Amino acid sequence: MSHPQSFDVLFLCTGNSARSILAEAILNHRGEGRFRAFSAGSHPKGQVNPFAIEILKNARLPTEGLRSKSWDEFAVPGAAPLDFVFTVCDDAAGEVCPVWPGQPLTAHWGMPDPAAVQGSDAAKAKAFRDTFVALERRILLFTSLPMASLDRLTLTRRVQDIGKS
Repeated sequence: MSHPQSFDVLFLCTGNSARSILAEAILNHRGEGRFRAFSAGSHPKGQVNPFAIEILKNARLPTEGLRSKSWDEFAVPGAAPLDFVFTVCDDAAGEVCPVWPGQPLTAHWGMPDPAAVQGSDAAKAKAFRDTFVALERRILLFTSLPMASLDRLTLTRRVQDIGKS
């Protein structure tokens, strides 16, 4: 792990426009300086979904600096070591990931893609709200873990169990 008080966390999804962006924003806000969150995608869309920005603004979370980017940015030589890498979509979990610096703990926190919801704007907004609530619940469980007192194996199990909740 990088240093005792701060952990670097990468959230991965294929498009990096919705779920991983929401997770990045939630953890950066709720992590109270103990966590530094990032997000990326294997095939980034190149822009953040407008519904993701809207739900974050409605939750009064900062949106500046959020962008859809490739996971390659985090695997290049000299990239900052990561402590945790979480996949939030099933497609990204099934892909061959780059080798991450820092030998991070990994877990799959998959959930349905709100950006794939068809229909009215109200239906899409509801899907994003539901995703936000589920991610926030998992992130609050994650941030409440007693990191310093758990060995690597126990910590790995705990973060994997959060993804099943």
